[in-house]
Amino acid sequence: MKPPVTPQPWAALQRHTAARIALGRAGASLPTAAHLAFQQAHAAARDAVHRPLADEALLAGLHGLGEVPLRVHSRASDRATYLQRPDLGRRLNDASNAQLAARHAPPVDLAFVLADGLSALALERQALPLFAALRARLVAEGDWTWAPPVVARQARVALGDEVGTLLQARCVVVLIGERPGLSAPDSLGVYFTWAPRLGKTDAERNCLSNVRPEGLAPTAAAGRLLALLRQARTRQLSGVLLKDETDEPAAPTVSAAPALLQLLYRSGA
Repeated sequence: MKPPVTPQPWAALQRHTAARIALGRAGASLPTAAHLAFQQAHAAARDAVHRPLADEALLAGLHGLGEVPLRVHSRASDRATYLQRPDLGRRLNDASNAQLAARHAPPVDLAFVLADGLSALALERQALPLFAALRARLVAEGDWTWAPPVVARQARVALGDEVGTLLQARCVVVLIGERPGLSAPDSLGVYFTWAPRLGKTDAERNCLSNVRPEGLAPTAAAGRLLALLRQARTRQLSGVLLKDETDEPAAPTVSAAPALLQLLYRSGA
């Protein structure tokens, strides 16, 4: 009997990527296993979007580093409102604004916002390793100052502009859960903005994306972020005018290309 699943001749490439490639087919459809795996990944992404932030371990970890974190909330009162009204996630509620405005502290180089964003799971898993690695580098350099880190609920990236302004920071760094993908429900994004103020556009920010062990590892992200922050401080800017000049990972060797091309050619890709 003919096997129910017709395999793809380039299935060996699956070990190099989490993307859904070479799934095979059963007649004109996906194999049952691939279909169920897709549904499971889709459910994990939906769960990540709706999951509330459990920040106890994050706050304890920050205290363990010698920080005294602040907790704030956006104008989105709950998760449903946050998802339906992105604008409310970009501003602090009145109580949080008053809390930060009441602080009397000198200007600092950096303000950090640790925000749940669209994946609280990403913040819980990736934020503390990234912040700890970056903090160690900042301490080693010895010429950086920063405000107490701010843990923000129901927050969008632009919330950092208001936080940075109130904390008198020259630059604000927002660690935020990214929109979950079908292979990464726990991916963290890092956005920083020089001279934060209300009304800043995305073109005035820099971003590091896909921070997680399977993507850009938190320790590697910390090194790349610090290099960019040095440039931002030197040039007094961020955004499209500030380019990432750090070393990129080595590209695949040319010798592997012919075999790969032959495999794709035989499969009809």
